[in-house]
Amino acid sequence: MKDPKHERKLGTILGLSVGIAILLAALFLATSLCAAEGPAIPSIFKPESTPADLSYHLALFVLAITGIIFVIVFSLLVYAIMKFKRRSADGPEPPQVYGSNQIEIAWTVIPVLIVLVLFMATARVIHAIQDARMPKGATEVTVIGHQYWWEFRYPALGIVTANELHIPVSDPSRPSPTFLKLLSADTDHSFWVPRLAGKTDLIPNRENKMWVDPHNIGVYVGQCSQYCGIQHAKMLLRVYVDSPSQFEQWVQLEKKKVQPSAAASEGQRIFETTACINCHTVSGTIADGNFGPDLTHLMSRDTIASGAAPNTPENLKTWIQDPDSIKPGSLMPAMKLNDHDLTELTAYLETLQ
Repeated sequence: MKDPKHERKLGTILGLSVGIAILLAALFLATSLCAAEGPAIPSIFKPESTPADLSYHLALFVLAITGIIFVIVFSLLVYAIMKFKRRSADGPEPPQVYGSNQIEIAWTVIPVLIVLVLFMATARVIHAIQDARMPKGATEVTVIGHQYWWEFRYPALGIVTANELHIPVSDPSRPSPTFLKLLSADTDHSFWVPRLAGKTDLIPNRENKMWVDPHNIGVYVGQCSQYCGIQHAKMLLRVYVDSPSQFEQWVQLEKKKVQPSAAASEGQRIFETTACINCHTVSGTIADGNFGPDLTHLMSRDTIASGAAPNTPENLKTWIQDPDSIKPGSLMPAMKLNDHDLTELTAYLETLQ
């Protein structure tokens, strides 16, 4: 015959063990994320910009308060279970406490004060991020979300590029933030680079804004964080934080007009007589499509297909001929060229520096 007392004790011990195991697993996960190094690791625990830093410290503050509440409640629960557990099948009912004004005031006032503190801390951070004024000399970029790639326009510089955003580093002694205007060309998207700022949605027929002021040079990765279709997971983005001189050099390169290459003239002819020009733009040519990324300086980018593959001649050929092999469900049509035309077209695209 089973002993009910033994079963209750066993259940209590099992419940405590599971709770402790979950806490240890969460602690291990948080420690692993905190230990992540390198700008290319999208860790929210390594902020490199003021908006991300403010959100990070707010999160720590909230976690500290809620952690203290959890420890107190959990400790009291364990104490009550162990101290007041029933020792026999028949026993007196424990004293019932009703109408204690002190207890009722305490469990009303204390939670209200906690919520008020959390509300004020959150409001302060929201105000600091959303109501920040754009200083003179700040870099302005218009970000347009497409299925499934990013378009970046620099209105003051006359530059249009895709998927890889270049911005200058911001020296704390001389801040030079970058302000982003967020638009969508089709459905809902969300711009998120965890180490630079929180998520901000791109919504059709609506203009949203955000800003970053990265403190260190490097490459910071992110992606669309709002489900936008079958290839949402591969709508990646890369933010290159350059030194002032590197950023100026990149600007001059992007402004440079593409020089026609006699060696790639056959490939240019193929490009201009196929469906490529319906979607893509190459400055200085008849190609002026805006459905796909601007290819004027394609080979200055490290990746293709919105970060889905390295920008190599082999991957470029595959992307042209069979895009579904790299990014299934993308809106890039398969060109199905013969080997000669594919080789010539790829050779032409490789001249777009």
